[in-house]
Amino acid sequence: MSSERIVIVGAGHGGVQLAASLREEGYAEKIVLLGDEKDLPYQRPPLSKAFLKRATPEDGVLLRGHAFYPQNKIELALGERAAEIDRARRRIRLASGRSLDYSRLVLATGGIQRALPVEGADLDGVLSLRTLAEARILRERLEASRNVVVIGAGFIGLEFAATAAAQGRNVEVFELADRPMARSVTAETSAFFAAEHKKFGVKLNFETSITAIKGSGGKVGEVVASDGRVLPADMVLVGIGLKPSDELARAAGLDAPNGIKVDERLATSDENIFAIGDNVFHYNTHHGAELRLESVQNATDQARTLAKLIAGKEARYDHVPWFWSDQGDLKLQIAGFLDEADRIVLRGSYEARAYSLFGFRKGRLTGVESVNKTGDHMLARRLLEGALPVTPEFIADPASDLKALLKR
Repeated sequence: MSSERIVIVGAGHGGVQLAASLREEGYAEKIVLLGDEKDLPYQRPPLSKAFLKRATPEDGVLLRGHAFYPQNKIELALGERAAEIDRARRRIRLASGRSLDYSRLVLATGGIQRALPVEGADLDGVLSLRTLAEARILRERLEASRNVVVIGAGFIGLEFAATAAAQGRNVEVFELADRPMARSVTAETSAFFAAEHKKFGVKLNFETSITAIKGSGGKVGEVVASDGRVLPADMVLVGIGLKPSDELARAAGLDAPNGIKVDERLATSDENIFAIGDNVFHYNTHHGAELRLESVQNATDQARTLAKLIAGKEARYDHVPWFWSDQGDLKLQIAGFLDEADRIVLRGSYEARAYSLFGFRKGRLTGVESVNKTGDHMLARRLLEGALPVTPEFIADPASDLKALLKR
């Protein structure tokens, strides 16, 4: 009987997809999937939207059903945290004291919520939204709150703010940058979403931070802003981004400059250890640089690629990155990168709340932002995947037929 065993650390989108894809690719050896949470592996995106609104049950956010793991001979070890990697012995020690030998080790450890370094950040009612357990608490607190403060105007913060405002809560958002989603979208889309959130009833405060959180009896009661204002707060959501969960890798001596560095095979500096997902620092062919991507697409596509490689098939990770965020009735979808675009072309209109921005650099399409234009988004991904020649002039002409271009 073969003693080969793949151990996957992390039971999020990437880890579960890898285990599933390995079986789909015909890999027949042992697979152990470790998750440090006790809940069955689940999807994260609905936690800030449908789950909070009770529009989906807990079973509805599961990545796979209960029976999937035994049916596919995947050993699922929940509530198990990896504590140390012994690279010489190819062994991983768990916090429970258990040890597992591995033939190949895959780190799909994702990211960790950045902590808020201010007085009162540990008060009851100061919450983050990364896990299902946190989402359960947040949902209960939201339903019992009137005044809600959100720190951070990124995807999570704005998704939550829109949900809270729709439930009639008084919502104040504080953001250090001068616009929402500043690291993720163009200035044009930032301006559009800032205006729309005001219509939702969300109060946005830019270039403003929270300097202290105060309360009584250990519970939050108010926040102090950098502009001197003191605002009531029944709850505070902290959404100031993630840092890569790479401590385990760094302690084992793996190269991890900004997340765990991997090569084109998704291998780390140890040929028997691989990494996928939010924690991975990789060369992205569509950006022409090394970077770290925090997206479901990145995690799952890297997992599918790695499964093929482990199964002995040809594969490389060169997928077009894409992201999405649902805020109120607005669906934001992004394909590729627009941060280095030297020309932005609009199709659709801001007034109609349905548009796409096509970004070009030196005449080449590099990325597309779409709002309530799912068809544009899907076409954009295919254009970027195929590197089909498309000019800014063609996109700018309302009479141009993108579908016809793809058929050519």
